[in-house]
Amino acid sequence: MSIKQNYETAKQQYEKWGVSVEDALEKLKQIPISIHCWQGDDIGGFEVDQQELSGGIDVTGDYPGKATNPEQLRNDLEQALALIPGQHKINLHAIYAETEGEIVDRDALEPKHFTNWVEWAKQQRVGLDFNPTFFSHPKAADGLTLAHPDPAIRAFWIRHCIQSRKISEYFGKELGQTSLNNIWVPDGYKDIPSDRLTPRQRLKESLDEILAGDIDDSLSVDAVESKLFGIGSEAYVVGSHEFYMGYALKNNILCLLDSGHYHPTEMVSNKISSLLLFQDKLALHVSRPVRWDSDHVVILDDELREIGLEIVRNDALDKVMIGLDFFDASINRVAAWTIGTRNMIKALLYALLMPNDYLKQLQEEGNFTERLALFEEFKTYPFGAIWDYYCQEMGVPVQEQWLDPVKTYEKEILSQRDS
Repeated sequence: MSIKQNYETAKQQYEKWGVSVEDALEKLKQIPISIHCWQGDDIGGFEVDQQELSGGIDVTGDYPGKATNPEQLRNDLEQALALIPGQHKINLHAIYAETEGEIVDRDALEPKHFTNWVEWAKQQRVGLDFNPTFFSHPKAADGLTLAHPDPAIRAFWIRHCIQSRKISEYFGKELGQTSLNNIWVPDGYKDIPSDRLTPRQRLKESLDEILAGDIDDSLSVDAVESKLFGIGSEAYVVGSHEFYMGYALKNNILCLLDSGHYHPTEMVSNKISSLLLFQDKLALHVSRPVRWDSDHVVILDDELREIGLEIVRNDALDKVMIGLDFFDASINRVAAWTIGTRNMIKALLYALLMPNDYLKQLQEEGNFTERLALFEEFKTYPFGAIWDYYCQEMGVPVQEQWLDPVKTYEKEILSQRDS
């Protein structure tokens, strides 16, 4: 049968449960995923005085074809976007500024250093998100930035964050989409601290100073991102989940949950509903930890499906800003973007095709037998036929057909690059 015929047959199976497949696909079209640029160059960035990767971050693998300049990175992103259904956003770090060969330290970055990205985003019809970069810098060499005991170093990073907010606001103004400015710092200690409170007081004071300036929240919103531990901060992280959750709630900014930043048995999907009771919006960085924050490419596993379900069944599609955060240098980087982003969209579609209202009713009635039975049966419903039709309608390759243009791009473009 054709893709359309398979779709019509599958549609009937879902509709017998009151699921409007057409409505689900219309909603899916409206959901932007923020695709992280740093998968394409292994988080190197393009600073003139580029530093070695540091700050508890590591990228493994040496697959050929890494982007080595902004044009290559944008070309690679274009190739990935052509294989991903929908209109999305691109997430930038400060280290992706373009300064025309001039050394511009991070506290002096301005919107003008990102004009090429904005013009490209307009052409591609994508939005831009932003992150100040607190790693791979001499002033972060000892693992402390906004919580540093040296006032001069703290002041440098405060200025960097203030400038980052202005850059994010510029993105929102130019592109007509609210830009997320996400603050993550690597601050922490390798061994057990003798004072946990004072660094957190300094981090709070630094954030207070950063957020004191007015930014149009229709153009840019701020988020803070926690972490359980990192390389070099195994015993203590200043910006813990409890710290940032409290700070975000008190200061009316977003709390960003990274699915790789918690204990392996701790699920981000389980946190979404709690935060939505107390915040109008929250943000996600969807990753795949393998025993630690290893940032593997996102696959369609149980947790990804559960994240999608929590967003959809709680009517939070307009309340959760979904971003991706993984970096794998052992495989084709364009393929990594394509696999991870398509899987995130698949998880949302899977959730949109569930009879969520009926399942909620079963729980309220205490009918846990039927609830479990339906959970399991829907895992083998013809979801793939709906996904294939959606891809066809959105003008992107169906099933594994996207691999062919990636292989061609690798042969003609990526393989020609200097390593």
